[in-house]
Order: sequence, then structure tokens, then C-alpha cells
Amino acid sequence: MGNLVVVGVDGSSMSLTAAEAAAAAAARRGAALRVVHAEIPIKPRHQVPDPGSRTLVDKAAAHALGVAPEVHMTRAVVTGDVVHVLELESQVADLIVVGSRGMGGIAGLLLGSTPVSLAARSRCPVMTVREEHRTSVGTGPVVLGVDGSPDSDAAIDVAFAEAVLRRADLVAVHAWQPDKSSPDSAPEAAEQLLAQAIAGRGDAYPDVAVSRNVVSGKAREVLLEASRTAQLVVVGARGRSGLAGLLLGSVSQAVMTHAHCPVVTVRGTP
Repeated sequence: MGNLVVVGVDGSSMSLTAAEAAAAAAARRGAALRVVHAEIPIKPRHQVPDPGSRTLVDKAAAHALGVAPEVHMTRAVVTGDVVHVLELESQVADLIVVGSRGMGGIAGLLLGSTPVSLAARSRCPVMTVREEHRTSVGTGPVVLGVDGSPDSDAAIDVAFAEAVLRRADLVAVHAWQPDKSSPDSAPEAAEQLLAQAIAGRGDAYPDVAVSRNVVSGKAREVLLEASRTAQLVVVGARGRSGLAGLLLGSVSQAVMTHAHCPVVTVRGTP
């Protein structure tokens, strides 16, 4: 970490919140910030890029500078599909930040489906924010969703690193549901899975206070409830129960859309 945070903006109020969150993330990392708008040309077009695109990027940049004026910033209007553009940006970024929804229509490209597709394809973690998230208030723990999947394992180090950057506690959560047909569904097995998942991380992150919570319930509801008091939730892109044909797991999609705080979604090694 420490090189570049990229924020995708579309002119919506939610993307301005994303710009503020990205600026705060860049400041924590000592990283540069790149503000990007992906523009699909509308034909006939007399001027490319559209002057309005530059205006919306400048507005987002102004919001970002209001949060972290010390951050080095670049701005870009890039022609192309927004997911493809941001996927390319993710190859050199430490973090991509987007709003969980945008304006809609042709002008607003950061639709609900865009964060889902981006999180499924990004080469770096993706943070999604909603307008109502209070990104300037750094209170509460970092919550980590753990289910034993490869993407969940990849999310563990990201969550610990975020806890260090935010000087926050880490709460590792595993949602447990009884299943009489499977011995692996016993609460003791759930506690063992959670303990094994984060074992050894304390040596690498000695300053992070860690608690483990095994909670009875569906993962979606458990994580959404935990997000009420968290400053960040970190989840893997696809969990153990994810179907191979799905771009992104249903739990991560739900958390990205409905969490009460920003969410970082992490993909395992492609």
C-alpha cells in the first residue's frame, strides 16, 4: 500500500461522497489520489471529451481537497466503459473507490451493477460508499467477514492493514447456522474455523486489538447488523457458497448495497 488511490466519479452526489472517502483513504496511506470519469461518447459528438465531464471531475476533486488538501491529485476523463476503465486503473492502484449507485441514465455511469462488476474484476480492493455514510467520522471497529473461502482469506490482511491505518480495533465475524446433516455446522466447528482463519496475523499486526465473534444467523444479516457500529466492513468478493457462474457473491453484493458504513470488497488471486 501507499502509492495510489483511484476514485471513479459520475457527477452524482454519491460519487462526491466517494471522492471524499478516497481522499481520506489516500491521506491515511500517504498515497496519491487519481479522480477518474469514464465517458462513453454519444454520437454525434462535436467535442470529445465533453466539457461537462471535465467540470464534474473538477467538482469531485474540490470535494476531495476539502477533506485532504495535502494529497497529491491527478484528474482524468477517459473514454470507455466504466467497468473496463476502472479495471485498467486497478492494475496500478492500491484501492478503487466508487459510489454504490449513481445518477442513472447515460450520463450517470456508476449504477448499482457497476460496483458489482468492478468488484468481481478489479485487481485491487474496491471500496463502495453511500451518500449517507459519514466518511469523516473515524469511529468504531473494522469488521471483517470470515467464511473460510479463498476470497475471505485474501480479505484478512486487507482488514488488518485497514485497522492499522485507522488505528481501530478489528472484529472478525463468522455467521453460523445449524445444519443437522453436517458435523461442520456445529458451533465449535465455526469457532475453530474463525480462529484458524486469523491465526498468526497478530504477530504481523501486533498493534491491532482483535476480537472474534461467531454469530448465529445468515451472513448477510449478521454483517449488516455489525456495520451499524463499524467504520468499515471488509469482505471477500465470493464466499464458500458462491456459485461458479456468479460474478460476485450474494452476501458481498448485499453488504455493498445496504451496509451502514463503507465496504471494502477483496478478490483473491485471479
